[in-house]
Amino acid sequence: MSASYLWTLVFAAALLAGLGVKFWLSSRQIRHVARHRDEVPADFVGTVPLAAHQKAADYTVTKSRLGLLETAFGAAVLLGWTLLGGLDALNQALLEALGPGMTQQLALLASFAVIGGLLDLPFTLYNTFVVEERFGFNKTTWRLWLTDAMKGLLLGALIGLPIAWFILWLMGAAGSLWWLYGWAAWMAFNLLLLVLYPTVIAPLFNKFKPLEDETLKARVTALMQRCGFAAKGLFVMDGSRRSAHANAYFTGFGAAKRVVFFDTLLARLSPGEVDAVLAHELGHFRHKHIIKRIVGLFAFSLAGFALLGYLSRQPWFFTGLGVTPNMMGPNDALALLLFMLAAPLFSFFVSPLMAQLSRRHEFQADAFAVAQTGRDDLRSALLKLYEDNASTLTPDPLFVKFYYSHPPASERLARMAAIGGA
Repeated sequence: MSASYLWTLVFAAALLAGLGVKFWLSSRQIRHVARHRDEVPADFVGTVPLAAHQKAADYTVTKSRLGLLETAFGAAVLLGWTLLGGLDALNQALLEALGPGMTQQLALLASFAVIGGLLDLPFTLYNTFVVEERFGFNKTTWRLWLTDAMKGLLLGALIGLPIAWFILWLMGAAGSLWWLYGWAAWMAFNLLLLVLYPTVIAPLFNKFKPLEDETLKARVTALMQRCGFAAKGLFVMDGSRRSAHANAYFTGFGAAKRVVFFDTLLARLSPGEVDAVLAHELGHFRHKHIIKRIVGLFAFSLAGFALLGYLSRQPWFFTGLGVTPNMMGPNDALALLLFMLAAPLFSFFVSPLMAQLSRRHEFQADAFAVAQTGRDDLRSALLKLYEDNASTLTPDPLFVKFYYSHPPASERLARMAAIGGA
């Protein structure tokens, strides 16, 4: 059996196995949530209305069913790009039009991104203007959506094409260790984005204004000082222009860190509850979760670039995924695209480990918040956020273990009760 044929079999097996697991887990989630739709869990009786519980169940089931369609469609598209020859056909057409070289490779990457975006577009539009609209979350107008899409496309070209050019140049000019230099450049680029995102990129899509509530500002500032955290500022983001979902987050890196509150969150939570949500986020910094995740990203990316460095020089990697040998010289863009298409099939099976680590971090951040602000404010804030975001209170336990980056409400509140606090 040739290496190319064996790789085809491994790829196809991973595709079918992943598809089967995803359908099985999503079907479990749909059945479990629907089965518990008509009764509020005992721990939440008196605090969560039945209507809110049923809305969350219906929202979860609707999103899950749409997710099943997206999963099936995504698998078909992946098969079309690879074993059915779609990527090979696109590459050959661009070779005939542009000839070999950097221009053709960049055109291949750009064409792939545009086609992929167009294929995903119906699901994006349906989710925003049908599902989110049906459940009262969508605030985006067609004009705003189109403006965001055009800005995103332009920003992607301005940022993506230069870094793509540099990586492709390294692949062709830096010898057998190009992957090490490419990894270093990729990590430097990501760190730069962490610095530029809050002040340059994010304001292109949302308006940010300094927090004006002096009482709340004093409370938040005092909390951050108690926790030994410094930020460049406290900002309110006009999240209500696009969605009724509420959130708060830290953004930036180093001296560029800032605290951002969605206006929807400030409208919903009391000052004490805002303190508790902020304390939870501060807990991530106190436990160095952000640094640990960045280090993990560095290590995972290094392994990925090393593997790409090996695979990009193996003919069976290309032919096994439906790409014919290029008689006009190497095409490193093909290697990048094939790797981007194949890698998620295999990383999917280790995603439960990453989800488990993330849930552990959330428990630690909750414990820190309880120590700083007490249990009651965090508990009531979480219940409001779960209700406002229509997060189901009764997810399937196995689905949680595989996918959830945040623990379900019942687990979080049980942990908080065990910790104690005011």
